[in-house]
Amino acid sequence: MSAGHTHAHAGPPADARRLSGALVVIVVFMVGEVTAAIVGGSLALLADAGHMLADAGALGMAWWVTHLAARPAGGSMTFGFKRAEILSAAGNGVTLLVVAVLVAVEAVARLLHPVAVDGALVAVVAAVGLVANGAATAILAGSSRRSLNLTGAISHLLTDVWAFAATLVAGIVIVTTGFRRADAIASLLVVAIMGKASWGLLRASGRILLEAAPDDLVLAEVREHILGIGEVAAVHDLHAWVVTSDLPAVSAHVVVSDECFRDGRAPAVLDRLQECLAGHFDVEHSTFQLEPAGHADHESHQHD
Repeated sequence: MSAGHTHAHAGPPADARRLSGALVVIVVFMVGEVTAAIVGGSLALLADAGHMLADAGALGMAWWVTHLAARPAGGSMTFGFKRAEILSAAGNGVTLLVVAVLVAVEAVARLLHPVAVDGALVAVVAAVGLVANGAATAILAGSSRRSLNLTGAISHLLTDVWAFAATLVAGIVIVTTGFRRADAIASLLVVAIMGKASWGLLRASGRILLEAAPDDLVLAEVREHILGIGEVAAVHDLHAWVVTSDLPAVSAHVVVSDECFRDGRAPAVLDRLQECLAGHFDVEHSTFQLEPAGHADHESHQHD
């Protein structure tokens, strides 16, 4: 006997509009920054532009996935395309990592052999970048924070604020002291920021793709709550995973007393199990198989 709930987790149109607006701001600035980096010979600006490219990819993918996730489930896609946002987050994490490695290699080379950099241009572009990222972040401020994809996009923008701050300082240092290695040092700081953002996205998306239990769900506590229901004698094959960032799920085989099946109380027990998970753990997609004690002898792959 099993049961579950269906939910519509489609991204609201408002989120798609916010993503579109933020994407326009980022792309326009990125084009200008690449031009300035080439003219000024600044690796720090080019590193920032690489991060901005990752931001644009994150925003563009988030916009597309918002629409894709709205498609109804059907056919072989029994959960629809909701996990597309996790693939998007993983792809953005990989992109960030690749850009970080490329910039790090060049930054080390410039530390050993510094080149001339237009510090004034670097400082001006970095200041404009702070404003642009602030505007894009403000646009996304009201969007959903439960989506890993949207959270990743916002995180990208916030890390850019720190990156542009470092680049601005580097530009000022070059103008005031002539210390050309400041550009490479700022680039390495940007690399560290990109690496941290990449790790966060890859870890979160990897856990979901590997169907690990949600970070905030302790299986021992779930088991304890299930066993706390009077008619429940045992629980096994307890699984918890995340379909997408805002859709945790739990399934289990629950052994109940034989009287539950004889006197028709099984549906009421099922209701209490689902209410328990929804109320205590915010898990509304649950599937339980209710079975008598003797049924466990027929399960060859049973585990706790």
